[in-house]
Amino acid sequence: MRIISGVVPGVSRLAGLQVELSRKARQRLKWFDYYNSHGHNARLTCRHFDISPQTFYRWKRRYNPKHLASLEERSRRPKRLRQPSYSMELVEAVLRLREEYPRWGKDKLVVLLRGEGISCSASTVGRIIRRLKNRGVLKEPVPNHVSARKRQRPRPYAIRKPKDYKAIQPGELVQLDTLDIRPLPGVVVKHFTAHDVISRWNVLSVYSRATATTGAHFLDALESRMPFPVRAIQVDGGSEFEAVFEEECQKRGIRLFVLPPRSPKLNGGVERAHRTHTEEFYEVTESSFDIAELRSALLEWEGIYDTVRPHQALGYMTPLKFLEHWKAKQGKEVMCH
Repeated sequence: MRIISGVVPGVSRLAGLQVELSRKARQRLKWFDYYNSHGHNARLTCRHFDISPQTFYRWKRRYNPKHLASLEERSRRPKRLRQPSYSMELVEAVLRLREEYPRWGKDKLVVLLRGEGISCSASTVGRIIRRLKNRGVLKEPVPNHVSARKRQRPRPYAIRKPKDYKAIQPGELVQLDTLDIRPLPGVVVKHFTAHDVISRWNVLSVYSRATATTGAHFLDALESRMPFPVRAIQVDGGSEFEAVFEEECQKRGIRLFVLPPRSPKLNGGVERAHRTHTEEFYEVTESSFDIAELRSALLEWEGIYDTVRPHQALGYMTPLKFLEHWKAKQGKEVMCH
């Protein structure tokens, strides 16, 4: 590096002074080293470091070569802060109501305050609550763990799907779910759908009940009618996917992922498939809904869905055609290697 007019580079002085600077401050120090060593050419410096002239000159006015910490960011906190304009009577009223109704938010508290003849906005109440919490005056109640929410029981085999698990081949993630079909008053049929997220291939069946045993039986149909190995299944927390079903997945070496509570969107593929099967099969079928007859008709519809029906998500290919293209592509890649 050239040195103009005997100016010692700031980075060299920094090592000798043993001054601790942040990463951004060290970068700014390099700007001025370059500026001093290149004839004090500000435009050249800006182009070299890809910064705007406004930014460079702002820091140049602030830079003190004898005080390298001048390149650090300054606090942007206003010197004068806006003081609360609400009265202590309002603060005490908000504190009293919030302690009486600890789970109620600012919108509900505003209604109660107006009922007491105190006029204010919801945003003002919100600021008061936040200020009281920051000062430690208002504390959230300690939950007593009595809740209507169902807690998930520990599963012996099923786990949450790891964040880094990505399905890139057919069979690496099959979403599985059930659907209640009510064709007649008092008649409920349990519909099972297995949906492969890559090929959109579906396997369908119906049972009179949705239990872990019927779920285990459905695994037989799933493995026999999926045209590729099933490596992982994703289910919700339904009881039909526990016990025997979970044991069968473990026995067959199929990874089992269970969704967190109240998150059906994470199984969006099979949820959307349910809608298709309802609209395009159940709502137009002339079946008597006898289990044996319905199962036969559903198997026929499954064949249509997988081999005849164009899928928009697959570029209007059928799942079968998609798999043929995918296998041909895999074969070409193997030959290239």
